[in-house]
Amino acid sequence: MCGFVTIYNRNQVPVSTDILQRMTDIIAHRGPDDEGIYTDGHIGLGFRRLSIIDIENGAQPLGNENRDVWLVFNGEIYNYRELREWLAGKGHVFHTKSDTEVILRLYEEVGTDCPNYLRGMFGFTIWDKKRQMLFAARDPFGIKPVYYSDTPYGYMVGSEIKSLFASGKLDREVNEEALYHYLTFQYVPEPATMFQSVSKLAAGHYMIIQEDTMTIRPYYSVQFHPDETKSFSDLVEEARAVMADSVRIHRNSDVPRGAFLSGGVDSSSLVGLLHRLEPTKTFSVGFDMPGYSELDEARKTAAYLGTDHHEIRISAQEYMDVLPSLVWHMDEPVADPSAVGLYFVSKIASQHVKVVFSGEGADEFFGGYNIYREPHSLRMLQQLPDGLRKMTGYLAELMPAGMKGRSFLQRGSQPLEERFYGNAKIFADPEKKEVLSASFIADGVYRPAQAVTAPFYRQAEAYDDVTKMQYIDIHTWLRGNILMKADKMSMANSLELRVPFVDKEVFKFAATIPTKYKVTPEATKVLLREAMKEVVPPDVQNRRKLGFPVPTRVWLRNEWYDWAKALIETANVGKWINKAYALRLLEMHRDGKTDASRKLWTLLVFMLWHQIYIEESMPAACRGSRMPAASM
Repeated sequence: MCGFVTIYNRNQVPVSTDILQRMTDIIAHRGPDDEGIYTDGHIGLGFRRLSIIDIENGAQPLGNENRDVWLVFNGEIYNYRELREWLAGKGHVFHTKSDTEVILRLYEEVGTDCPNYLRGMFGFTIWDKKRQMLFAARDPFGIKPVYYSDTPYGYMVGSEIKSLFASGKLDREVNEEALYHYLTFQYVPEPATMFQSVSKLAAGHYMIIQEDTMTIRPYYSVQFHPDETKSFSDLVEEARAVMADSVRIHRNSDVPRGAFLSGGVDSSSLVGLLHRLEPTKTFSVGFDMPGYSELDEARKTAAYLGTDHHEIRISAQEYMDVLPSLVWHMDEPVADPSAVGLYFVSKIASQHVKVVFSGEGADEFFGGYNIYREPHSLRMLQQLPDGLRKMTGYLAELMPAGMKGRSFLQRGSQPLEERFYGNAKIFADPEKKEVLSASFIADGVYRPAQAVTAPFYRQAEAYDDVTKMQYIDIHTWLRGNILMKADKMSMANSLELRVPFVDKEVFKFAATIPTKYKVTPEATKVLLREAMKEVVPPDVQNRRKLGFPVPTRVWLRNEWYDWAKALIETANVGKWINKAYALRLLEMHRDGKTDASRKLWTLLVFMLWHQIYIEESMPAACRGSRMPAASM
């Protein structure tokens, strides 16, 4: 697990080693153990290393014997031993025991088809000197980030946005359409970022830059194909076997490992499977307020399984103290309050281990979100004739806001494509006319939020509603929120986070599960819960999902109120945000007239991000890594 930067200058202009070094230095948190730089005329590769596999010989950038193929790589390849054996049989000679060299040799053997062979999480670039080609790729589900920028000077690629800005060659301008969508999704859907000048390489895609031209293509697609011929019991056995195999293969490392542990079935399953293979350290986080902590449940699970357990409890002030630094680490605004909890549990884990397992992806692959039960509950309304269903929606609009049953009738009157944009829907498009400034609304025509998900709905047209929702979440929520915060918050603590649920072989199996074995009117993750029955404590199997519950609703009415008001008043965001509306929303929330905590948090995180990255008012913890002003 590491961080890399890559420069490809147009017109054969030589790369400045000073600029490359500056870009590499700013992501030292991703790799505090080692660094390396390689230049070849107009090409530059920079690297920061967190040593996990082949600690003595895994340095990067890594070149082949002829020094005509060079690689920088962030991530872990879990099938590298099998690939190494296969490649050795084809005559490739290895000089290290690292998974990095396996990618290099694989590229020599199969060229740009190499990502299809890899089982793991990765972002990498390869400079092929003979072909004068730069090749970059990102793993199938977007576990590891890859950002890029196409500038008049050339192209830059990296693990974090801040390293691209450290070049001094980019303007820091807000991507206004990205902001428009952020207000709905609470993150910026790929391939956009909140910066006009930077994009994300989409998950499951690769990039080729050759003759000063960039081409991006997909190499992996998510496809569900439920197998109705298999019995429930057979599928349970397969689920248990595929998860045990994933945990086993994710153990590849030469450093100590541990696992995050909440009170739910996902993390408990991973810990139970891991602890069968080796003594396990577990780590949990909770908040200093009753009802907002799973520490008691996690502690009971740890005792049942016999792990070496560690925990941390966060107060409102501790949360606020680290927030500016974490927004800096995140690169973009991601308005998920649980990201701070993830930062703190990563911090305590990093004091004991270098690698940690986490349960991200189980809900998307196995059908774990409660909202996936909605198609069952809305079935009666959805079966009404179109005219009657639309009349139901009209009547719902006449009901007072907050009235019991109003939301049910509203959602039941809408087709899935109009009501489900993924796990977050903060501001609906009509609300944005209030929250956004009048000039912002007047100056641009922005696609509705539905336009982001519409292509995915077309691709998922043949699936049932539950599977469509999974498909949407895998392509939006999982990439833009869940895996984004997992990478950035763990790397802020120089900790490698591994996600055994988000695995090609696990998804290959999960894609065959019939919907009836994933979600019922009464339960979610039906098959997974049954498969893990013998692994987790009895009380965990059917425990209600909580995640990292954060008391933002309470804190914004009390401890955080003055901070929130001051941020709204001082942030220089009037060009985009109607600050008077934001202040009214805060007052209504404080007075208990509405629960606006999610909407407020989405606005506040954007404002804080704007101060740090656009106004360049860096938090104290980040001033040593201050980004230079753009230079043209």
